[in-house]
Amino acid sequence: MELAEAKSKFVETWGKLGSEWGINRTMAQVHALLLITPGELTTEEIMEKLSISRGNANMTLRDLIGWGLVEKQHKPGERKEYFFADKDAWKIAQQVAKERSKRELDPVIKVLDELTKVQGDINDPEFKTFNKSVTDINKLAKNVNRTLEIMLKADGNWFWKGIFKLFK
Repeated sequence: MELAEAKSKFVETWGKLGSEWGINRTMAQVHALLLITPGELTTEEIMEKLSISRGNANMTLRDLIGWGLVEKQHKPGERKEYFFADKDAWKIAQQVAKERSKRELDPVIKVLDELTKVQGDINDPEFKTFNKSVTDINKLAKNVNRTLEIMLKADGNWFWKGIFKLFK
């Protein structure tokens, strides 16, 4: 396989993976393109390489910047904006975990905390079932959150060595 074909396949595959994880396909493809580009790209270059509209490119780049996955820079004397992505896979994983936690897990934990305080008759089977389910899910969500916090603070090598020890 030639490099051009391999790059195209990577961008397409990253886009599919992103959409499986609930991330916009184009967002994942733009990120993939920036990951495999040695330097930075302009909006126009991204539009051309991925055959997307200016509006789609601008919105996607704004989202990627918001996620902390892409940075924008200006070059002296030029009006164009240049975009690049950190190539460190561990930093990417940490950033995605941080954003997913902030956007998805934290709001769920807040609601579950509220629901665990619901008062009811402890002899009522419906209340007992509701309370047990909510409490168990809340504990699980908080354990997942603690695990993510450890991951976010950890050095990549230390984290993976610890994980692999669990499976030996």
